[in-house]
Amino acid sequence: MTSKVFLKLLGLFLLLLVFHTVVMEYLFHRVVAHAAGGTLRQVGHEAFWSGMFALLIALPLSAWVAMRVSGRLQRVMDFARRIADGDLSARLDEIGGRDELSPMEAALNQTAERLGKDFAELESGRQELAAMLDSMQEAVVAVTPEGFVRWSNAVMQRIVGIQIRPGRPLVHAVRDPELLACVRGALERRELCIGRANVLAAGRVFEVNAAPLPSGGALVVLHDVTGIEAAQKSRREFVANVSHELRTPLTSIQGYVETLIEDPNPGSEMAREFLGIIQKNAARMSRLTEDLLALASVESPDYKLILQPAKASALVKDAIDSLGGIVVDSGVKLQPAGAPDALVMADPDAMNQVFGNLIENSLKYAKEGKRIKVGAKLLASEVQFTVQDFGPGIASEHLERIFERFYRVDKARSRESGGTGLGLAIVKHIVLAHGGRIWAESELGNGASFHFTLPLAPAGAAS
Repeated sequence: MTSKVFLKLLGLFLLLLVFHTVVMEYLFHRVVAHAAGGTLRQVGHEAFWSGMFALLIALPLSAWVAMRVSGRLQRVMDFARRIADGDLSARLDEIGGRDELSPMEAALNQTAERLGKDFAELESGRQELAAMLDSMQEAVVAVTPEGFVRWSNAVMQRIVGIQIRPGRPLVHAVRDPELLACVRGALERRELCIGRANVLAAGRVFEVNAAPLPSGGALVVLHDVTGIEAAQKSRREFVANVSHELRTPLTSIQGYVETLIEDPNPGSEMAREFLGIIQKNAARMSRLTEDLLALASVESPDYKLILQPAKASALVKDAIDSLGGIVVDSGVKLQPAGAPDALVMADPDAMNQVFGNLIENSLKYAKEGKRIKVGAKLLASEVQFTVQDFGPGIASEHLERIFERFYRVDKARSRESGGTGLGLAIVKHIVLAHGGRIWAESELGNGASFHFTLPLAPAGAAS
């Protein structure tokens, strides 16, 4: 294209040169024709003005051609500058004609259009990738080879806060030594590093995977394993507690049986006492086994309730009637605290187990208050049931964990009374299976109240 423009300008120059020659030839003939009557000075004067006349015609024409070519080249330069600055919407105005610059301008417009489409696709892909990473449950952060934050998803920003921003050193936003060590390993050794972050967020544990990126830097993925850690801890505690609960009565049974076997002439009174102890511990093991089976049943995905409309007042009355005998034998009064006739959706057998476990639990601590109240009240879309004792109460630090399996406020007293530590855990799972809520309220010295809710029956349901 450059050679064509050069040839075009060279042809224009030759055309002007020919034009100048023709003019000079015409003027020369005039000068010769008048030479006889003129002087040499006049001949030179006429030659000078003939040359000036030719230049006056050639210069504007040359300037017009040069300015036209220069203007179009300047537009191409401005177009290239806008493209370089990121303005992919820039286009060259098409000028009619078939000169050498027109194909170049058309090609540049096509290139800009293709670049615009490619960048639009890249931006769309980047936005889709960002949306997918933001929707992940894992926290993700990309780090440059120098250790600066390149990008982070919404989960990472929620965990760390506003401190993590692109362009800032990762160490300024994250203080967890295990996470930073994994990142350094991925950056320096260029290999996958796996670790565990325990201080990144209070009360949460993360599994860290830091992988090197082909273009440099590293990609860090944090998986929240707090729930898994809690489940594993709960499983370990469960096994330890079951082993402990079974070891105590088994040791007692084994010891007293060995004594009876080794004594050739045991007295009837001693034998009766030992057999009573054996019976008591065997019953304790039986209760523990039954509660373990009950807990496994209510925690199973196959656990099914037979829900039917029932009056809240009838559920409270049935609980008091069925458990009144046990309470009387303990010297504690079981008092109704009122209940509405509102219909709730409940499984009667499961509710008997709930009230039985709650009242039995209250009996262990209500002997000082000498009474237990059972009642209910109507809320907006549910009925709240309450079992209240007037014993020593429960310290606030125990209220959040009191429904965990094998958790005891007073372990020595609970074991002495024959409790298994599973009753409240069973109650919690049954209430949750009904779609209700359960919680405990207490103040030391003022007794404790256990509350649970059941949803109201649909309109038109009959008890």
